[in-house]
Amino acid sequence: MKTDDYEVPQSQLPENVSTEGTKISLRAVKNSYNEETGEIYTFSGDQYFEAYVISSDRAGNFYNELILQDHPENPEAGIQILIDENALYQRYNFGRKVFVKLNGLSISKNNGLIQLGKQNRGDLDPIVSSEIDEHLIRSEIVEEIIPLQINIGDFSSDLLSTYVQLNHIQFNRNLFSPSNSTFAAEVFDQYDGLRQIEECGSDDTALLSTSTYADFRWLNLPENSGSILGVLGRDFYDDFYIIQVNSSEDLLFKGERCDPEFFSCGTNTTEGETILFEENFAEITNENKLDPLGWTNLNVNGGEERFVDATANGNRTIRISAYNTGENPLEAWLITPSIDLSQSQNEVLSFDIKASYDNGTILQVYLSEDFDGDPKNANWHLLEANIPMGPSSQSGESFKNSKIDLSCFTAEVYIGFCYQGRDPSRTTTYDIDNIKVTGE
Repeated sequence: MKTDDYEVPQSQLPENVSTEGTKISLRAVKNSYNEETGEIYTFSGDQYFEAYVISSDRAGNFYNELILQDHPENPEAGIQILIDENALYQRYNFGRKVFVKLNGLSISKNNGLIQLGKQNRGDLDPIVSSEIDEHLIRSEIVEEIIPLQINIGDFSSDLLSTYVQLNHIQFNRNLFSPSNSTFAAEVFDQYDGLRQIEECGSDDTALLSTSTYADFRWLNLPENSGSILGVLGRDFYDDFYIIQVNSSEDLLFKGERCDPEFFSCGTNTTEGETILFEENFAEITNENKLDPLGWTNLNVNGGEERFVDATANGNRTIRISAYNTGENPLEAWLITPSIDLSQSQNEVLSFDIKASYDNGTILQVYLSEDFDGDPKNANWHLLEANIPMGPSSQSGESFKNSKIDLSCFTAEVYIGFCYQGRDPSRTTTYDIDNIKVTGE
């Protein structure tokens, strides 16, 4: 049974805890909020509900809030309660059964989550410390919370604020190059660190969210694969689902990684003196200028969004993002003209990529020897590119370079950059620059 280490002396535990009034379900409580009007609703009368604590602020990853669900196993509903109090885990520890008296509380929706608190001039404020006992009654019962076993593809609004377990999970490999990423202590982490997790055996990804105030923010991410136990939530802007853990101990990573197989010619990354192909996009003032140069810039889902020209700090690049496109999915390809490797040797491919407003690594780099104009008809080799991790709420500051050995190819090749986004959940912005192939 998982609980916090804190134990209340038995003399402080109320006996035969009960509360007077009309018991209603947590689902009924949540249904009191009108999604269409978005108006705050304030409860009156003697109604209350029972629930179990599934969050802990002991490690600092939850703050001024309790997350409750209606059953210790197979929950039907969960909710966030705003409370202006620290160290809530000392009274309301993980698995603790509580009674919530609704009279005077208000319900609203913020950042994608249904919340309980106190209405104040049209806003929902936390319950102040002096009023906690009026609304939360702590029972003597602590139950084992059995996490709901789900896949990333099962994420839905019905499961928000419930305790779940994801299996066969690993962090994206680019988080470990050139050095291991921390949970939330990188220079670009503001308020929360978002780290992409991947589900082995599928293309589904999600984001682990860690507060920059969590006491485990400095720890390196585990490199293996395994399981994550946490609360399903939404990001601050309500753009995508996140998983939030109570502590680093909720990551059980002891399995082998399940990375895709990358094609490799070898380990040579020393650029040759002969430039076989080069494009820095300095003259591409409109993406349509790529077409007569032999480039393919295509949205294969039939949508309108594709790679576009962009400028930042005087530097011109090619950019792609699914943000605000309304396209789900959005698969776009940027493919170079043919590059002849028949008269050279020791070829090396080099390019720079920058990530911004990052909510998942959704760019891959491929090579084909038989591309005919339609990327779906070609055979593609997945290349081991350095796809950077960027800040989640602002533009990236620097590019990350990749150098890839192409020495085993001896004819014409095409380099393809494939973006697989989904608006609004997978919308990372990428800038690509300085694509070059050299040889001897």
